Amino acid sequence: MTDLYAQPLTNLEFRKHCGGNLQSEHESCVTYARADDIVVMQDSKPQDDGKELRFTTQEVDDFVLGYARERGLNLSA
Repeated sequence: MTDLYAQPLTNLEFRKHCGGNLQSEHESCVTYARADDIVVMQDSKPQDDGKELRFTTQEVDDFVLGYARERGLNLSA
């Protein structure tokens, strides 16, 4: 497996997904971007600026499908 953190990633277009902690002034958000087969995720809080986690798209797909299945969620539109 290639070291995902060794891959140079430039010009990423991050999207934001928020949810949870809605009663607080600090809503929980995650930003993410995709480059080739790498998904980069970051916490949107200022103190975590620059910190990131990287996954392959297959790892993220497997997580999302497994989580949905475990929670009994239906992903069909």
